[in-house]
Amino acid sequence: MDAGIIVQVVLLLVGFVFLIKGSDFFVDGASSIASLLKIPTIIVGLTIVALGTSAPEAAVSITSSLAGSNAMAVSNVIGSNLFNMLMVIGIAALISNLTMEKSVLEKDLPFLVGITILWAVFIVIGWDITNIEGIILLIIMIAYIIFLVIDTKKSGGTSEVEKPKFTLPKSIILILVGLAGIVLGGDLVVDSASAIAIALGMSETLVGLTIVAIGTSLPELVTSITAIKKGENQLVIGNVIGSNIFNILFVLGASSAISAIPLDSSMLIDVLFMLFVTILCFIFGKTQEKYDKREGAILILLFIGYMAFAILRN
Repeated sequence: MDAGIIVQVVLLLVGFVFLIKGSDFFVDGASSIASLLKIPTIIVGLTIVALGTSAPEAAVSITSSLAGSNAMAVSNVIGSNLFNMLMVIGIAALISNLTMEKSVLEKDLPFLVGITILWAVFIVIGWDITNIEGIILLIIMIAYIIFLVIDTKKSGGTSEVEKPKFTLPKSIILILVGLAGIVLGGDLVVDSASAIAIALGMSETLVGLTIVAIGTSLPELVTSITAIKKGENQLVIGNVIGSNIFNILFVLGASSAISAIPLDSSMLIDVLFMLFVTILCFIFGKTQEKYDKREGAILILLFIGYMAFAILRN
């Protein structure tokens, strides 16, 4: 392998480390400040933690958008969402049956299907995601968070306030260090991934769908496996659905609000496949109100098949 490519691979891995650890520091610091301000734990989970797990995707996509690498900005979100639904849920279901909560089936999953359809419509209208459409996605995200908070208050689930883990100065330092790590990691990942794509003759779309998407989705995979080991299977579903929702609304919304993202018509296949997978996950969950080992295996095989298709298409 060429020495230049080896260097870029090392920089890519370093970028992923900065992204993941930066996200951890950011979430820890922000959660601690929220606790110091007496903000209920459930609201912290619905907002700060959800945004934190989408921070790697956000950093990469926004950096890509600013750098003019539009294909990578979008393919990163598509690849991350596919990895979350097919591999994270698939692997988790193989380890242990994942029971679905009624609220997830009635509210969150249908909402994810709905915004995926909306995004597909935006693309078909003009083969791009305009600034206005990006702002619409961000507005929907804000409305979604407000709905979650109000709905949680109605159910009486906001009384618990987590004890702060750190002092205010340390929390602020963690947030600043975390944000610095996220920004630096995003720059490293985009620059090195683009260099690798050029050197190997790969398209930005393929790099975004595979290497970058899997790398930025590692926090979700690690969090989900840890949750299963602790017997908290519901966290897996919530983690995946929440991350996918924020990837579409926050990551794509912010990226396209900053700079309109023109798309190639061939990417419609990827968007439609993501919509198909989202609907399939909804059907799997609705039929038995859980994901079992058989369904987990199907999801994993779909991911492997799709990756093979993406590579051959390149």
